[in-house]
Amino acid sequence: MKLSNATLNDLPEAIDRPRYDRSGLTPGIVHIGLGNFHRAHQAWYLHRLMQQGGAQDWAIVGAGVRAYDEAMRQKMAAQDYLTTLIELDPSGSSAEVVGSMIDYVPIVEGNGPLIEKMADPAIRIVALTVTEGGYYLDPATKSFDPSHPDIQHDVANPGTPKTAFGAMIEALRLRRAAGEKPFTCQSCDNLPGNGDKLRETVLGLANLMDADLGAWIEANSSFPNSMVDCIVPATGPKELELARKLGVEDDVPVTHENFRQWVIEDLFCNGRPAWEEAGATFTDKVHDYEAMKLRMLNGGHQVIAAPADILGIETIAGTMEHPGIKALLRKVALEEIAPHVHDVPGMTPAQYVDLIDRRFSNPLIHDTVRRVAFDGSSRHTGAVLPGIRDSLKAGTPINGLALSQALWCRMCAGTREDGSTIEPNDPVWDALNTAALAAKDDPQAWLEQRQFYGALADDARFAAAFATWVRMIWDEGVEAALAAYQAS
Repeated sequence: MKLSNATLNDLPEAIDRPRYDRSGLTPGIVHIGLGNFHRAHQAWYLHRLMQQGGAQDWAIVGAGVRAYDEAMRQKMAAQDYLTTLIELDPSGSSAEVVGSMIDYVPIVEGNGPLIEKMADPAIRIVALTVTEGGYYLDPATKSFDPSHPDIQHDVANPGTPKTAFGAMIEALRLRRAAGEKPFTCQSCDNLPGNGDKLRETVLGLANLMDADLGAWIEANSSFPNSMVDCIVPATGPKELELARKLGVEDDVPVTHENFRQWVIEDLFCNGRPAWEEAGATFTDKVHDYEAMKLRMLNGGHQVIAAPADILGIETIAGTMEHPGIKALLRKVALEEIAPHVHDVPGMTPAQYVDLIDRRFSNPLIHDTVRRVAFDGSSRHTGAVLPGIRDSLKAGTPINGLALSQALWCRMCAGTREDGSTIEPNDPVWDALNTAALAAKDDPQAWLEQRQFYGALADDARFAAAFATWVRMIWDEGVEAALAAYQAS
């Protein structure tokens, strides 16, 4: 059955579907970056509220700022912006159709339609999932980088910006000129202090364009921090076929695990949906949840993805079937990361290690090592390196974390131990590859990428441990290094 509004009632009974009148929904949120994660996470929370009879004036309008977003827009429009979510769990799988999205802004150079939509006073939240690397932050300092060519373009052409942030600022300018309230700017990315970073980027760019406008945004808009969590694989032929087997023809279905978490700072300048009624947590302790998730889950993903790729293991579940990699994750997480992570209500760091062990091991989730390893230059610097700095400062063990960096370095050399090629998998792959190959003879060459490592490159304890692991991995192989770490 081709998915559309007209066919909702004809879907197989086992597939849940919107019980609300979608024709009566009105928009309240523009979401930029409409990938699988958003549709399985934020859109689902809103859908759940709508199923309860609420949030009817908070429907989502999708958006993008790159030409490749147009393909997704067309696919979504052809099925009335509906998405089939397929939950994959060993205890039993299920499917539901989510209907909280009602439109998708056309992708146009200069972003005029997006600006017009965000300037509409009905839009009270503009949210983003643009990945960790999408905030125009300097890799070394993690602060706003005004020198990026896209940013320079937006400064020179504020009415026809290239970036999502330039479009947001132009829309806020129009709202100020019309005497309207601003919207809340809400990051939903895996980024430490994601609201703070969004605020830094928006205000940094706004102040380059118009200092008075920057001051107005700072005084009137808001940028709540949040932590988001759900494992959502990419969609490929396997997922498309799974949807068809369930009885629905969906060109963009989404598979996901049986776990979601959304922790949000209650800092909204123009209202918000009652997401807490759908299971979200509102707290002023977002950073504690964030540190646990980013350091242990996102950091853990990076710890296991590199050795898996070198050994030719294709999925995260397959990675957890490898005794040495599974043991690496548990030892690093418990002994080197957990000491610097606080408890959160209902969860200790040790309990969280058990949780991610179970989640990563789910054999039904076809989450590829390649997806997890993508953009390691952002993900390692955001999720792994902060733990190394904390451990060095506290004088606690760093041997496994140093091993994780040696494994990432070896992966970026571009070949597996069986001689096959690891295809480029990072926006700065060429530079990483050059440094990784140089590090085979001179390990320090990898750490001299100071845009990532900064002063860590000068720390003798870390540099010595890293060099030892690099030499062992090249001389004896990944398996030997994993065994040596377990014996240490």
